[in-house]
Parts: sequence; structure tokens; C-alpha cells
Amino acid sequence: MLHRLVLATLLLAAAPLCAQQAVQSSAPSGAPSATALDFEFFKAKVQPILTTKRDGNARCISCHGSGTPMRLQPLLDGAATWNDTDARKNFEQMSARIVPGKPDDSRLLRHPLAEEAGGDPHHDGGKHWTSKNDPEWQTLAAWANGATLQSTAKPLTLHPRIVQTNSAGDDVHIIDPASNKVVGRIVGVEVGHGAAAAPDGSRIYVSNEANSTLDAVDARTLRVIANIPLTGHPNNISISKDGKRVYVAIREEKGAVDVIDTQTLTRAKSVPVPGATHNTYVTPDGRYVIAGSVAGKNFTVIDQKTEEPVWTLNFDLGVRPMAFEQNKDGSTKTAFVQLTDFNGFAVVDFATHKELKRIELPKIAAGKKPVLEGGNTSHGMAVTADNSRLVVDSRLNSAVYVYSLPDLKLLGEVGVGIAPDWVTLTPDGKTAYVANAGSNNVSVVDIFGMKEVTRITVGQVPKRNITAMLP
Repeated sequence: MLHRLVLATLLLAAAPLCAQQAVQSSAPSGAPSATALDFEFFKAKVQPILTTKRDGNARCISCHGSGTPMRLQPLLDGAATWNDTDARKNFEQMSARIVPGKPDDSRLLRHPLAEEAGGDPHHDGGKHWTSKNDPEWQTLAAWANGATLQSTAKPLTLHPRIVQTNSAGDDVHIIDPASNKVVGRIVGVEVGHGAAAAPDGSRIYVSNEANSTLDAVDARTLRVIANIPLTGHPNNISISKDGKRVYVAIREEKGAVDVIDTQTLTRAKSVPVPGATHNTYVTPDGRYVIAGSVAGKNFTVIDQKTEEPVWTLNFDLGVRPMAFEQNKDGSTKTAFVQLTDFNGFAVVDFATHKELKRIELPKIAAGKKPVLEGGNTSHGMAVTADNSRLVVDSRLNSAVYVYSLPDLKLLGEVGVGIAPDWVTLTPDGKTAYVANAGSNNVSVVDIFGMKEVTRITVGQVPKRNITAMLP
């Protein structure tokens, strides 16, 4: 009888540990238990937290890559995240610090949380979250509670936002066009050049000139989650319609477009083009990637599916920003091309690959001092979504000009801040946001009323900007 009692006691003592081990070991196979820890959710949602740079904190990987009990696998040279083999090892390490179904009892969630928010008194790696409302803490809590990618697949509620990079700063500003206020700021992207956003609103990508990386940013937290090494010094970027590829202009000879796989956060390939690349664009129909070169005085058209060049058009001047007009079927009709030291733009028939004419912007008004420093005389243009208007910057004149399409009739001129360098439009095509590199602000322009509505202060030497749908 005593023997049976001892055996029963031992079995009962071992049961909780066995149950927890069973939950954790079954997680990769997708067991239906509500508290199973899901590997795919971990890989897609939890691992990016480990490489995220938070203002004032070291990244988790910086400490837990060596010398700590929770030892993460080292990142391979040039990798921004882990392969599946190493991800599973990370999964095992972190699962051991989770009590499935009980986030508040899990050391992984308590340890880096501020004590006043319910965290442990001390963490050698510092306190990363001041509240349980932090989106990263909530992601970890969801994982502890058995979340899967399928169970969390509800689309985010998205809103139009203007993403403004600052070419002489280390931050990116997020502007709400409904209020014309800065509502967010990405820090730690030094000498940010171009920006692009995932179609589902999950990420923002910024080319980092200081480090020659493409920086991936979580759009909810506005924190940099990965720095993807590039083959050379980057300029502007664009993104495919499905969000699976980012195309980075590499402004080094011989010239290339780096193709980034956004699912693995790795460079998939580099497409050689003739001349160091200044800007890349994806045509409105998504069929082509366009790479313009200042040094090569050309633009190259790349097939988006094959990622191979299909034709190149040469000019007598360097190719600067571009914009595209569509046919009724959505295909590309016209490419508008700004050229080095030309205060205007070229008009290119996309189907025949021929330049049709050049439009010179109006002469600077008598008595107005031209802006001769800093960049190209005309730099920045955009076409409204309904293909009815073309908006063109003039850095020389510190103004924007609005043309009707398809007849290219000049409809009006609006004075803006000093040295406008880029323009992006709201989805309804009514408002332009003009980056003024010489006055560190963004002009908000009513395209139909032909007036400047306000100016928004941003960072140092703002240049490239985009319109994105973000949380």
C-alpha cells in the first residue's frame, strides 16, 4: 500500500512538467491544443522582436547571442534573420521560458517588462517595455496563449499616411494627412533615402545610406526590426504590388538593382543595369521595374516576373525622378522623366520606347531669387491616381506646377518652401505633400485650389516621401 502511495505521489508531481513538455514539443507539428506554442507564429512574429532596435536599448540578439542562459543562435554573416534550422533552436530556448496559456507567469514576458507594469524587479538586459499595452509584449502574450498565423490573420485597420525621410538626419516622420500633424517617428535610420510600404501595412522599408542597408520597420511599433546588407550605396527604392520584393537602386558603378525578398529579409539577387542607379519605380500595373541612372543617362525597364532587363532608353542628360500615366486598361502609356539641369521634364511613349518632346517649366518670376544649391533644378513629380493631373516640383523656382492629362496643359503654379525635392499625393489626388529640402519642412498643397495649405516641420533636409496605408 505504501509503495502504491509513493508511486502515485511521484506521478502527480511529474504530471505538470510532463504536460508542459508535451505542449512545447507538440507545438511545431501544429497540435490543436489551445495552449500549444506555434512555431510558424514564433518565426514570423516573435523572432523579429529579437532583432528590433528600441530607442535607448540594446537589441535582444546583442546580449542573448552569447554569455546568457537563454542563448540565441548567431546570425549568419549578412543575414537579417535566422534560417529554419536555427529558428527551431531559438524556439526551443524561448519556449522553455513560457508557461503556455499564462503570459503573466512566463519569465520571457515578465523579465524585460517594467516592474511597475508587473515585471520582474531586474533584468540585466534592461527594461524593453513600459506597459503590457506595448505591441511587442502583446505579440509575445498572444504566442504564449497559443496564437497561430491563421488565428491572427485579421487585416489591420489602415489609414493614409505620408512617410517622410530626412536625408541629413537619423529619423523618418509619419504624417497624418487628415490632421496634417506628425503622428509617428522612426528613429535610428541614419541618412535615410527612399521609403516603401508593404501593401498590408505591416512594414515600412527605408534605404539606409550610412550603413548601405535596407532597414525593415514594424509599422505598428515604428521600430527597426532588421538591417539587410546591400551590395553598395543605396538610393531610392520601390516595392512590388504583392509586397514580396523591394527593389533598391544601387548608386555605384557598374550599376545594379538589388532585389530583396521581404519574406526571408535577404537579398535574392542583383540585376545589373548600365550605370549607377538613382531611382527605382514599379509601374502602376506592376509589370515592370524601372531603374533610372544619372551617370548612365538612361533608364532600364526590368520585367518584374523574370527580374531581367528587357529594354533601355538613352538620353543626352542624366535621368532623375519619373512618373507614369496609364492607359484605360491599366498598362503604362507615358513616362515623364526629369533630367539633369533641365527645369522641366521629357515625355516618353512607353510602348514605342521613344521620347516625344520636352516640357520646360515657366521661367522664374522677375525679382525672385533662384535656388541654385543642393540638387537638380527640377526634382520630384507624381501623377494622380485617376490620371487627370501631373504635379511637378521645381527646386530652382521653389514651386510646384500642375498639368492636366493627357494634354499637358499648365493649370497653375503654387509657391512652396525652399528647394522642393520630392512630391507624393493623397489617394484621392486632391493634395500634394512636397518635401522642402532647403527649409526642413513639408508643404501641403491643394492641387485644385492651387494654394499652399500649411507647412509641417520635419527633420534635417527632407527629400524622398511616399503615401502609404498604415495602422
